[in-house]
Amino acid sequence: MNYKIGMRISPNIGKQGIGSAAKWAASVGLDVLDVPYINKEVKAVCEENGIDIGSVDGAGAVGSTKLLSKDKQARDEAVALIKKQMDEMSELGATVMFMCLIPEDINTSRKESFHLWKETFPDIVKHAEQTGVYIALEGYPGPAPQYPTIGCTPEMLRAMFKEIPSKHFGLNYDPSHLVRLGIDHLRVLSEFGDRINYCHGKDTEILAEELYECGNLAATFGSQYDFSEGSWRYTIPGHGEVEWDKVAVRLEKIGYRGPVSIELEDHRYWGSLEAEQQGIVKAKEHLALYLK
Repeated sequence: MNYKIGMRISPNIGKQGIGSAAKWAASVGLDVLDVPYINKEVKAVCEENGIDIGSVDGAGAVGSTKLLSKDKQARDEAVALIKKQMDEMSELGATVMFMCLIPEDINTSRKESFHLWKETFPDIVKHAEQTGVYIALEGYPGPAPQYPTIGCTPEMLRAMFKEIPSKHFGLNYDPSHLVRLGIDHLRVLSEFGDRINYCHGKDTEILAEELYECGNLAATFGSQYDFSEGSWRYTIPGHGEVEWDKVAVRLEKIGYRGPVSIELEDHRYWGSLEAEQQGIVKAKEHLALYLK
């Protein structure tokens, strides 16, 4: 197996500009860059540095989104924006749109959000099919205590994929979220392998003492780490519970041919340009043991 390894752009690397991010990524042996938007300039700087464009963030669809608004006009406007972006992606050769579907009102139940999703996404996915774009749905469950995101559990994914069977609507496989939720990250690959449109390289450490203190609830008085809610914390690959050797084998078995893109969320490699660069390099080195 020989998978390309890429990265999402972390804050301090992003402050240098996309051109500098692409140049640095290529210099440390990365193959792919996920970008917050796509235009001719972004495409050009990636090509100049010999690096592929991975996923493109869906406009207004990463985090709180009007795609799940209770206001129909707001939903319609959000759908029009996404379809316009798909047209632009198609013209520039980008094929993966990254989304994280948190309802505009975070107190909206996941069941209600699912019904709102059914109102908007059939039209979106039809346009994705026409433009050659593949939607990759992020599994971050959203903020505590509501955890309102849809598409982060097998129960919800199964319902969504039954409603929209098109391969153009799929998931971004990120095992870190599955581990923190107590979901078998390898079984998800087995069940939903044909709907995996992208993959993130991120890990989760389960903190035994904190798990005793607060169970799987968010810590009452705040967690002691960034990128944590108490009994777990996000880490770079290799510092958590994810079995990357088995993930690699299963990715190959299901026929996944996309990249594995590092999403840096680890308090030990955060807060400065140097720390972020160190974290990404360490993550890349670990993933390369199994993916290259």
